Amino acid sequence: MAKPTTSLDHYEVWFLTGSQHLYGPETLAQVADQSRTIADALAASTDIPVRVVWKPVLTDSDAIRRIALEANADDAVIGLIAWMHTFSPAKMWIAGLDALRKPLLHFHTQANVELPWSEIDFDFMNLNQAAHGDREFGYIQSRLGVERATVVGHVSNPTVTARIGSWMRAAAGWAATRSLKLARFGDNMRFVAVTEGDKTEAELRFGVQVNTWGVNELADAAAAASEGQVDALVAEYEDLYEVAPELRRGGDRHGALRDGAAIELGLRSFLEAGDFGAFTTNFEDLGALKQLPGLAVQRLMADGYGFGAEGDWKTAILVRAANVMGAGLPGGASLMEDYTYDLTPGGERILGAHMLEVSPSLTSARPALEVHPLGIGGKDDPVRLVFSADAGPGLVVALSDMRDRFRLVANVVEVVPPTAPLPKLPVGRAVWKPAPDFSTSTTAWLQAGGAHHTVMSTAIGLQEFEDYAAMARTELVVIDENTTLRSFAADLRSSAAYWRLARGI
Repeated sequence: MAKPTTSLDHYEVWFLTGSQHLYGPETLAQVADQSRTIADALAASTDIPVRVVWKPVLTDSDAIRRIALEANADDAVIGLIAWMHTFSPAKMWIAGLDALRKPLLHFHTQANVELPWSEIDFDFMNLNQAAHGDREFGYIQSRLGVERATVVGHVSNPTVTARIGSWMRAAAGWAATRSLKLARFGDNMRFVAVTEGDKTEAELRFGVQVNTWGVNELADAAAAASEGQVDALVAEYEDLYEVAPELRRGGDRHGALRDGAAIELGLRSFLEAGDFGAFTTNFEDLGALKQLPGLAVQRLMADGYGFGAEGDWKTAILVRAANVMGAGLPGGASLMEDYTYDLTPGGERILGAHMLEVSPSLTSARPALEVHPLGIGGKDDPVRLVFSADAGPGLVVALSDMRDRFRLVANVVEVVPPTAPLPKLPVGRAVWKPAPDFSTSTTAWLQAGGAHHTVMSTAIGLQEFEDYAAMARTELVVIDENTTLRSFAADLRSSAAYWRLARGI
């Protein structure tokens, strides 16, 4: 079946090199040769997830402006890497940087690792002067207020390529967000504050189109699924999951599995027809659907779709972005909700889950496919995948509408195995210890107004979301191993002041 691509193969990043004609054609030829070598080494690194495209050396204002406009107009281009190999007078870059609308990474590097001390003459110095050429470039970027990432070091250093790779992943997530269409089936949950938000501002800030369709349009699509299509999808379930005997062919509840399969078929067909990459549902608005979509939502998230429960389109954006940023990496991304706590002193941890909708991309185990009653929604018992998330590092991120801006709240966590079996909790779930500790993390989250719906990612970490927030020019507050409540409270005040000033009148 078709699904929104999370592959990064169709994206590219352009490698730009600045110089000038002052040093003559022979030096410029050397600049081009060494620039190609750096770009090729970058492209060859296993840390780099996106195609690197080398561009000819830039030596004048008009060429720089035109390359920026070309990048803006090319949907495959998700960002630019710029290096001032020699001294590129920064006033040449004003028009280009002012026109640029794609993410920018300033790579402060040089061709050689060690200096050939005994051979250095002034020809060498003229050729290899990025040490101050990039300072000229850094100045003009700051002077113009250009948002960018800055990476320092040689391309042979794995720390450098890993940092550039994480920036590329963020740029891919940003590109996916900018072209995202999101379908809301029904409205958000009644009386709930955090699922509200300014959809017009979201389209301006993140590029996502958020619109609503009646849930019965989804129900009609599910009803249109043929028996043959349902048979084929049920066979796929039986191949992939530990299907409960009562749901198998001939089992007492096999009809529930077929209803779940029809919902998945209808949901996929609707999303594919509308070119949607994310969606929401709401248990209070199920129309003619026979059961709350659970299995379908779980599988669609695992395939790369963004999802938010109870109409929470803001979380759906984050799940889609995290799915793209984590493409090809171990782990996954999912809607998550802090549900309940283990408050054992010294062993505090959070049990996260949702009614049904946690992505199986969080586990490498074979999930169980089961059917159980659901006390809300007023429909038939829904089918769902049951599992516990794999242990390891993770991140939970929420997007909140703060009235005059959006705020991202991120907490670094460690996913851990459940302390004991959970035989009576038949949903996908995760257990985690938040950094720096439970009390500090939870207090800080509450002070920041972090939403109760999050995206949990076990594929990417804080760096990608820091870069993503910078590209989106969106406030991000971080809770990690360095957080203290005193410093966090001060950071919130200064962050709020900055972002209100940055917004302007």
